[in-house]
Amino acid sequence: MLMRYPRVRSQFRPVSTCGAVATEKGVEFSVYSRSATGMRLLLYDDQGDRDPSEIIHLKPRHDRFGDLWRIFVQGIGHGQLYHLQVDGPFDPNRGLWFDSGRRLIDPYAQALVGDFLPSDDGVIRPPKCIVVGDDFDWSNDRRLGYDFTELVIYELHVGGFTRSPSSEVKHPGTYLGLIEKIPYLNSLGVTAVELMPVHEFPILSPEGVSSGRPNYWGYDPLAFFAPHRGYAASGEPGAQVREFKQMVQALHQAGIEVILDVVFNHTCEGNELGPILSLKGLENPVYYLLADGGRKYHNFSGCGNTVNCNHPVVRRMIIDCLRHWVLTYHVDGFRFDLASILCRGRDGHLDPSAPLIEEIVEDPILAPVKLIAEAWDAAGAYQVGSFWGVRWAEWNGRYRDDVRRFWRGDAHMLGPMATRLAGSSDLYEHSGRGPRASINLVTAHDGFPLNDLVSYREKHNEANGEGNRDGDNHNYSENYGWEGPVRGAPLDPAAREAIEEIRLRQIKNFWATLLLSQGVPMVVAGDECRRTQQGNNNAYCQDNAISWFDWNLVREHRELVRFCQGLIRFRRQQPTIRRRSFPRGDHHGNGGRPEVAWFDSAGQPANWESNDLLLICLWTRLPDDETLSAAGGDLMLVLNATPDTRPFTFPPIAGNDRWRLFVDTAAKAPHDIFPSLKGPYAPKSGRLILKPRSLRCYLSE
Repeated sequence: MLMRYPRVRSQFRPVSTCGAVATEKGVEFSVYSRSATGMRLLLYDDQGDRDPSEIIHLKPRHDRFGDLWRIFVQGIGHGQLYHLQVDGPFDPNRGLWFDSGRRLIDPYAQALVGDFLPSDDGVIRPPKCIVVGDDFDWSNDRRLGYDFTELVIYELHVGGFTRSPSSEVKHPGTYLGLIEKIPYLNSLGVTAVELMPVHEFPILSPEGVSSGRPNYWGYDPLAFFAPHRGYAASGEPGAQVREFKQMVQALHQAGIEVILDVVFNHTCEGNELGPILSLKGLENPVYYLLADGGRKYHNFSGCGNTVNCNHPVVRRMIIDCLRHWVLTYHVDGFRFDLASILCRGRDGHLDPSAPLIEEIVEDPILAPVKLIAEAWDAAGAYQVGSFWGVRWAEWNGRYRDDVRRFWRGDAHMLGPMATRLAGSSDLYEHSGRGPRASINLVTAHDGFPLNDLVSYREKHNEANGEGNRDGDNHNYSENYGWEGPVRGAPLDPAAREAIEEIRLRQIKNFWATLLLSQGVPMVVAGDECRRTQQGNNNAYCQDNAISWFDWNLVREHRELVRFCQGLIRFRRQQPTIRRRSFPRGDHHGNGGRPEVAWFDSAGQPANWESNDLLLICLWTRLPDDETLSAAGGDLMLVLNATPDTRPFTFPPIAGNDRWRLFVDTAAKAPHDIFPSLKGPYAPKSGRLILKPRSLRCYLSE
């Protein structure tokens, strides 16, 4: 083949990084492989080309430095398309999957173009890598630097947020489409978005890794460093790089931080039956945790394979990737999917001092970013409350379960509910962490949305094509008399109205509990307007109306949206519920009251052995808190999780203060919330009547 691009042997060039690095004169390519005997660089002219325009052979004697293969190619630059091709031993019984006919994705590729292409030899051809530049004008963009106590996190799917025609955006399902909805995010008052995976993933799993169902959620990585091309509005190769930066820049300008959901625990290459696309074809025993002498894969992820996160080479790649998203894309933090896998050593066992976790914490470039762990995995590890180091926050699965069970009316939930309201000191205080370590959630992408949590007793995942066997069976949900929507149900009008009333009340209870708890609240896109997945609690493959944000619901449930907006605004104004340390009943705050005090419905000290789900919680402003704003100071929460109307009496410690009503989840709009903080006064007698399954919040003057 005619050589179009001159090569420069790079044995004297300093080693900086893997991947493709463009300069004024050309591009240097670097790739790691210990066991390879040969390496080729395939260059393409167009993303639709099935065959390369040139193949460059790297010579082991000149282009290999230890386990790093490197070559500099003159005359090419940004926009160059390429694959890797590797020679080496093919011995699956020892975990070696080298195949000289395979075209591989560079693990450090910063963007991909095209899609999977069939070939005459039956070997699938993955999307092509593209060399990208970094000439974006950030216009003095700066990290917002919110403290965890200032966060209200909004989890969303970039595609699904605007893919519905009801979004009425110019660029539905894209980074640019999300930009168009920033005014809505600002109207809610959220301070951070947590984006479900945006690194490159296959839309349809290749070569039969699964049954071909759409990979909607994106938890199946193909290239860790590359933004997903499917969310770009432009068809221009590499446009996703520019558009992702535009999105981050616009969110920052609107005062919203960007947290990425990253998946370093597995890849889309699957197990021994899966495709060879990248890591498996370059150095399988290094990149993955292997079993049975190398013939099989450990499957701690539940997705076929497990990344060997604490191997030095893999550890370096993950750190490089995190730095890349911080330096190149200005992201503010990361949520680590199945983070317990990051703690598994090279033998697969949990390592209490895992090198990767320590290196993430101690890396100087990552020092200012937020670190959030999903502190469990699919193989039984559950580290909520014990994840490594004081910098880590955690998705608090115990908060989710205890709050759900309390409001459902389960027995013996009084103490657990109080502990979750107060920031989960039982989980985090022993390690020196405060309430900021607890990412409080009632719902997430995985499971029922809030509307379905109060509308379905059982999951209904038939649309996923797995016989309703997938998804969690332990949802702590309730339907309150009818499974699914009551509209059109064969019920008398009074029954329909009663069911709908209690469902709406429970949704408000969950919202109020979440926003008035110590810790960091995370809400899911659409929970503020009753988005439904029709009972599906595992909609990973539903790239359709089941998963998409229906913007008609914002108008239909405008009063609930108003309720949620008021809660978020109140939280951001009110330091009393955003403590950096756990409130103590034996420490005094404003006016000599304890920082937190708990009472029963008669205003007496709470009896934690009681099986009655009635509780009064009094939060007291700290005397040295100089951030007191118009939101006031002391708060009193009154909770009735029983199915009966119950009387309450303010505790004597409430004194002679005048208490104004802020929230009443049993009241009809607009009297369910008073954003002006000028709600009606509580009776001077201090005696209240709370309707079934309702919450009130009072604010002292």
